[in-house]
Amino acid sequence: MSQWSYLLKNSGIWKGSFTQFSPDGILIKNTPTELTLEGLNNDKTIRLTVNRLDSGEPPHINEFTALNRNIFLFEEGHFAKGSQQLSPFAIFGAEYGFLELDRRLRMVQLFDKEGNLEQVTLIREFRSHGNGKERSNLTIEQLEGEWQGEALTLYPDWRNTQPYSTNLTIKKEGNRIIQQVKTPELNLNYEGIIEENKITFSQNNQDIRVILLPDGASSTTPLKISHRQQFFVECAWLVEPNLRLRLIRQYDNTGAWVNVTLIKEKKLTKC
Repeated sequence: MSQWSYLLKNSGIWKGSFTQFSPDGILIKNTPTELTLEGLNNDKTIRLTVNRLDSGEPPHINEFTALNRNIFLFEEGHFAKGSQQLSPFAIFGAEYGFLELDRRLRMVQLFDKEGNLEQVTLIREFRSHGNGKERSNLTIEQLEGEWQGEALTLYPDWRNTQPYSTNLTIKKEGNRIIQQVKTPELNLNYEGIIEENKITFSQNNQDIRVILLPDGASSTTPLKISHRQQFFVECAWLVEPNLRLRLIRQYDNTGAWVNVTLIKEKKLTKC
């Protein structure tokens, strides 16, 4: 199957909202929305219509017959897109989308021209006339435990890749989070500080901010990015108590986009 067919899996009328949060996890604004994605001309054209219901603005309509190089989709219809190169004094952003039956969860992370995290927009969408339900606000207790996952990484050159295993252990001790990440090539330990609905990790002279959000979502980004230091940005969605989806975009120490990874992980035990 093709990237085009993966995007068409997102077809439908989606009612939801755009909810903006500050880097400290504070709700700024909520805007109800209706989005329609439909195939035209025997699915050779896709029309995307976005209507911000209380803005007083006309719907935004976009039709296209090919995909930009900045979006990569997975077989289930999940996708990630964003800036391909971090440049000084340019706005940097990433967008993610998860598709699960009658639900979609999307997220946009934006950084200002100085590389500071500016805001996170959570987009919760429900298929019109579907049975989708909203999840609860994500909590530390839901994340605690050992998670076994399968990851697939896609690269800009479309090289052939194979799935690989991941293991994530999250443990809470007081106001601290201890996290261990294992893959065939990595074995890393992190320690973060919990404050309300956010966790801050400090690694390699870089502060990483995790924001726990409504609907089982979380955003993970540096608080400040630089084209002289490698970094990653991530969106995750707890779709069931023991099942989490994660999308990760990696950038190298020149600010160039390297790859995107989808992880599907299941909780094995609670610490």
